[in-house]
Amino acid sequence: MDVIIYGASGMVGQGALRACLADAGVRRVVAVGRTPCGLAHPKLQELVRRDLSDNGAVEADLTGFDACFFCLGVSSSGMDEAAYTRITYDLTLAVATLLARLNPAMTFVYVSGAGTDSSERGRVMWARIKGRTENALQRLPFKAVYLFRPGAIQPLGGIVSKTPAYRLLYTWTRPLLTLLRHLAPTWVLTTNSVGRAMIAVARGGLRKNVLEAPDIYAASREAGR
Repeated sequence: MDVIIYGASGMVGQGALRACLADAGVRRVVAVGRTPCGLAHPKLQELVRRDLSDNGAVEADLTGFDACFFCLGVSSSGMDEAAYTRITYDLTLAVATLLARLNPAMTFVYVSGAGTDSSERGRVMWARIKGRTENALQRLPFKAVYLFRPGAIQPLGGIVSKTPAYRLLYTWTRPLLTLLRHLAPTWVLTTNSVGRAMIAVARGGLRKNVLEAPDIYAASREAGR
């Protein structure tokens, strides 16, 4: 399986990248982002792009793939709706529309969030925009689209969030997250389990396409067998 990862330098993207590099069934990984992911591996190629929505010059590098793990995202804190829409909806759809044209047999996995509003009419801005993005992705002509809605994710293996506030939060809550993960493993995920789950659904498919935390956990367990 050949995989594209958008946002491989972020916390979730790092987990997806490491899972792909460790999986013998993944032959090639292209990591696309604004900054290097900081890893070197024989099956890893990096495409560092200042403008991620402008991929005309690298279409050949984005062709011939089986799956895309789209892990790009920003916190809505301090952002107005227009700015958040440009990053969350406009950029995602620009990339996904191109990939659907170049790779019609591709499986597209989008990292959304717990509480996403599929009706697009709720009061919470980020949830509406995420819902609008999810709905638009499902209308594209991919082989399959899977929408991951994780809640709490514990970074493991030295992986850190790029958001300073999140880094501080994870530092403070690490002991609590570790305890909760052992008490309720289906609700407190890890960067490893999310990455393995992406590979599992891309490789074997799944009947449901919206995956909440327990579904992601179950898929990751299946990938480990």
